Amino acid sequence: MLIILADDMGFSDAGCYGGEIHTPNLDRLAANGLRFTQFYNTARCWSSRSCLLTGYYAQSIRRDNFTGHFGINTGGGGGGIRPRWAELLPIYLKPLGYHSYHSGKWHVDGTPLNNGFDHSYFEMNGQGYFTQVGANEDDVKLPEIKVGAGYYNTIAVADYAIKYLKEHAAQHATQPFFEYVAFHSPHFPIQALPGDIAVYRDTYKAGWDAIRQQRLARMKQMGIVNCDLSPLDPVTIPHWNLPESVLQEKIGTNEVGHAVPWDSLTDGQKEFQAAKMAVHAAMIQRMDIEIGRILDQVKAMGAYANTLVLFMSDNGASAEQIIRGLGEDPQAPIGSAYSYLGIGPGWASAANTPFRLFKSWEHEGGNCTPLIVHWPAGISARGELRDNPGHLIDILPTLLELTGAKRPVTVAGLPVPPLPGKSLVPVFAKDNTVPHDFFWFDHDGNRAIRIGNWKLVADHAKPWELFNLATDRSEMKNLAAKDPARVKVMEQAWLQHAQELHALAEQDLPAKSSGKRNPGKNQTAPPGVD
Repeated sequence: MLIILADDMGFSDAGCYGGEIHTPNLDRLAANGLRFTQFYNTARCWSSRSCLLTGYYAQSIRRDNFTGHFGINTGGGGGGIRPRWAELLPIYLKPLGYHSYHSGKWHVDGTPLNNGFDHSYFEMNGQGYFTQVGANEDDVKLPEIKVGAGYYNTIAVADYAIKYLKEHAAQHATQPFFEYVAFHSPHFPIQALPGDIAVYRDTYKAGWDAIRQQRLARMKQMGIVNCDLSPLDPVTIPHWNLPESVLQEKIGTNEVGHAVPWDSLTDGQKEFQAAKMAVHAAMIQRMDIEIGRILDQVKAMGAYANTLVLFMSDNGASAEQIIRGLGEDPQAPIGSAYSYLGIGPGWASAANTPFRLFKSWEHEGGNCTPLIVHWPAGISARGELRDNPGHLIDILPTLLELTGAKRPVTVAGLPVPPLPGKSLVPVFAKDNTVPHDFFWFDHDGNRAIRIGNWKLVADHAKPWELFNLATDRSEMKNLAAKDPARVKVMEQAWLQHAQELHALAEQDLPAKSSGKRNPGKNQTAPPGVD
């Protein structure tokens, strides 16, 4: 089993989801497997990773905060410590003889090795893609690699993934493997190899309005969506973004802090913005190249036909514009080691075509991910779409069914709660065979619930909006005023499930605990990079 997770990749970035970015390896996986069209993450990095690896909603295991005016707290967020019973997938696989490997971003409490992984390359990427700082292998600190020494993070993540597969082939050839490859790409800062950037030098000069229209046309032709294109939102940005005046002071007057019409930009702004998106595309192309190298190693092991490959993103494309790490040198070439840029709201809107908003919002632009499933020996379908809605909470029960792995009834004297997700194995054979009662969302004050094709969603303190996703995936026709009774029922359902998740989150907390202490093996919570 091979799980590949991108970071901040938009729903339509990959070629097989309508994008113009060169992703031949992902496209081949899709052409010989399945593409899900309605699959959800949690809209943020740490919460998505905990859902993926534990099978639980992040709030229920203290890996994200309760927000949305609920007025409760068990600690959580990026520093929350899981309950003892919320174990990671490799723990369940180990009794079956699996060897588990991790390479890339972590952003889960504890370390990979004390959560069942046999090897791990853990790199925090705090200073960008061309330097290795704060990295370790198997909990042993690695030397710092400075800018100019030939290091590029996306390649390094693949190198270690391949290293572990080669060792597995040499030492454990008769036993199965699980590898979790968590690329940082294309998370800001947008930094890429010059040769990769050159491929897209002219691609984005048409602007984000034209790219959005082109992507939508391809997506409709592929059958991925049947909705209209959401309008640009010229106002909404992450509340932690630097103000546009500060961005222009630190970066230059060609930086743009809002998703405004492309034709409203100056010629200098158009050139600068097009160059930024070329770097984003180059990062994804490089990730695809490295995915191809990993798949080549699986083929060399003779394991390709019977390896289940899953590809996803942890949230939608990011509109974040902040400066960290080595800072921003306005004189540095865009995409180089001393350039610390984000693609911004305009290009994030294009990356999330045709959906509204971005990472951290619970609208479709924030919490929808491509899901590619490839397993030649186990899935007969080739190149088919799956409209069956799903969520990251479904991945673990799916893998448990396929492997026959069992979960304990109790851990540390506490009952192990049932998993909220469902196995998607029936969907691999036939679409729309696994219904869900609901999907629940809450992050940074943004909240949503989906019941059937109906979605109730709110942007921070704004009123609830109601959408029928069967006809309006781009969330343009707010039906809340026309159907207040449905809004009330769904709002109560959101609150009821929040209360249920909160009860799970606090069941093993000491009295008056903030939720940030737990005496179990998950005690160490290494810092992560958002």
